[in-house]
Amino acid sequence: MKNTRGIVMLGIALLLALAAVFAAVSWINGRATTTSKVAVAMVDISLGARIAPEMIRMVDWPAGALPPGAFSDPKLLGGRVARSTLQRGEPIMEGKLAPPGTQGGLSAVVANGKRAMTVRVNDVVGVAGFALPGNFVDILVNTQGDTAKAGPNGDASISKIVLERILVLAIAQDPNRDDTKPKVVNAVTLELSPEQTEKLDLARSVGTLSLVLRNQIDPDPVGTGGATKNALLGLVRPAVVRAPVVRKAVLAQEPRYKVDVIKGLERSTQQF
Repeated sequence: MKNTRGIVMLGIALLLALAAVFAAVSWINGRATTTSKVAVAMVDISLGARIAPEMIRMVDWPAGALPPGAFSDPKLLGGRVARSTLQRGEPIMEGKLAPPGTQGGLSAVVANGKRAMTVRVNDVVGVAGFALPGNFVDILVNTQGDTAKAGPNGDASISKIVLERILVLAIAQDPNRDDTKPKVVNAVTLELSPEQTEKLDLARSVGTLSLVLRNQIDPDPVGTGGATKNALLGLVRPAVVRAPVVRKAVLAQEPRYKVDVIKGLERSTQQF
């Protein structure tokens, strides 16, 4: 009798265990998400490089969290050019690629309507090597004018910011944007509009150029009037403002004496 009761209890326990297993499997299958294939970089892909089939691999990615512009067909990436640096394991998205048919190199990085222009700098003018690709800089020009044509204060030299928030495309011949170490270079390539290229070309012909590193997220223009030598040293004499001359009206004085004059039947008053 005791053996029968034990066998029954064991059978009930097995049934409950099987039911728990089936319930767990059903719960897991219900929460399982579907996946899709996404192309990711198998190696580090530098800016301006042409993507080859051996540079990419397909991985499973949750279908509900696909990156915008991701590629599910590796054939669509054949011959495309990277517009920004791609790290190993990073999904390859349309926004980080140049338009189809673009040739490799720095020209693939230049935005529509922009131009790339290279200016010569030294280790100090180039912000001591801290101006890296992807940074924004202001262009400062220091020029010595004609003394005969100096301003009213007799100061012909001026230093002024002529271009603001200019994107650095490359330093020397290295467009790598992921290297955060300072590099001392002798040339910097900038992205400018056609009007800005004209200003920069004129600025480097009339004076000395300097780069001023600025905050990445600061879009506000400055619009300074420039600094002169006299203003820097405090030699500018303030203009003398003369107070207007106020002419006081001459008031007629009140008469002090009055004399009545009687001539016959006529009477008059004389004032002194």
